[in-house]
Amino acid sequence: MKAILNENLRALADFLPKPLYVVGGAVRDFLSQRRAPVLDLDLSSPMLVEEFLPIAEKFGFRATAVYKQTGTLKLKDEQGQEYEYTCFRSDKYVRGLHSPVEIFFTQDIELDCRRRDFTVNAVYYDVKNDKFVDPLKGIDAIQEKRLTTVDNPEKVFGEDGLRLMRLARFAAQLGFSPDEQTLLGAQKNAALIRDISPERIFAELSAILHADERYGVEYGHYRGLSLLEKIGVLKEILPELALGKELPQRADFHNYNVLEHSFRATMYATKEIRLAALLHDVGKPYCYFTDGNSHEHPAQGERIAREILTRLKAPNKTINEVCELTLYHMYDFDLKTGENKVRRFLVEHYPLIDKLLALKQADFSGCKDDLSTCPTALKWRKILEKMQEENAPITLKDLAVNGRDLKQEGFPDHALGKLLQRLLLHAACSPSDNRKAKLIKLAKAFYKEGV
Repeated sequence: MKAILNENLRALADFLPKPLYVVGGAVRDFLSQRRAPVLDLDLSSPMLVEEFLPIAEKFGFRATAVYKQTGTLKLKDEQGQEYEYTCFRSDKYVRGLHSPVEIFFTQDIELDCRRRDFTVNAVYYDVKNDKFVDPLKGIDAIQEKRLTTVDNPEKVFGEDGLRLMRLARFAAQLGFSPDEQTLLGAQKNAALIRDISPERIFAELSAILHADERYGVEYGHYRGLSLLEKIGVLKEILPELALGKELPQRADFHNYNVLEHSFRATMYATKEIRLAALLHDVGKPYCYFTDGNSHEHPAQGERIAREILTRLKAPNKTINEVCELTLYHMYDFDLKTGENKVRRFLVEHYPLIDKLLALKQADFSGCKDDLSTCPTALKWRKILEKMQEENAPITLKDLAVNGRDLKQEGFPDHALGKLLQRLLLHAACSPSDNRKAKLIKLAKAFYKEGV
């Protein structure tokens, strides 16, 4: 492992009076022969911050943040590599409060081990002596692809309920599985996720949705979502979605209940639309229990998805995009929408069309694990190709007139936007009319009609 560490860090470790360790993800990844997109280096030693920092500075390390109370430093070396240093410590928690109420600095590496989450993240690499220190048999867990808490699960999850979601994330990213005791402990303590801030929950959920991207574990995100449901956390953070487990679907269209279909749609989804894939049918349980059918589930799903994502304090851009995709994910699902109507829809929603088609594909594949091209996507792609062959305008910049042209013809400012949009929709269906003179003539007629 020494080969992946730079010279300055190795020189620092040789000089320090006490051992310097790399611990956590970087060690786990090295031992499991994985390579993270970014090298994440957590350092630890028995030395207090005020002892360690002056020496580290002599070797080219610069502190970007100092937290003496927790014995933590954020560091950067001359090459720009970032590190987090924490001196050995033991933390005391009150159940449900996720910051320690007391911190004890220690010289005991096993006590430092016990404050971590899972044994796979509690293997230490002694930089100076080029050896691994493994008080809790984390190397065995790595080799067995097993997730085991560093202490009694009741204690570990009780210290920080977010570890419930971290369990699912590590299982998803690494392809590891919790052992029976850890799984049962997570199930018993699932309600502790209620004490976690919405922002932290959303961040972990997002990481799970993109878990396969970290180490290339195929369908890792599906694995993580399934584990969230199995341990009971999903019904705490997304109760509206979890209700889908109770709803079977028509066997001629679906092999799975609503929740499993949502998971499988997410499994097959491209990375850009996985959150939308997860929530696209979130309106179905509400509709079934309210109306006895799912006819209005896109509209109700748009409303419920907005409530969920607002509750989780997702970015506004994300909320609006997911809600729009949810609202329109069933549009033309039966292929009965006329071509001109589809053309107008494609123009009106053009910025999101690629993502909407990706969602339709994921939805289609998630019904019966069918990876062939979604029929609606085939139809729409052909229409788009036809529009391009005909030079049909798709955006306002493709239109043969602009606002300045209309203004010169005497149209008032307040009417320009609506007129241009109507002209665009008209020309999308009648590409031969996309000529300046013709469009100005049409604009005059539209204006007389009240636009």
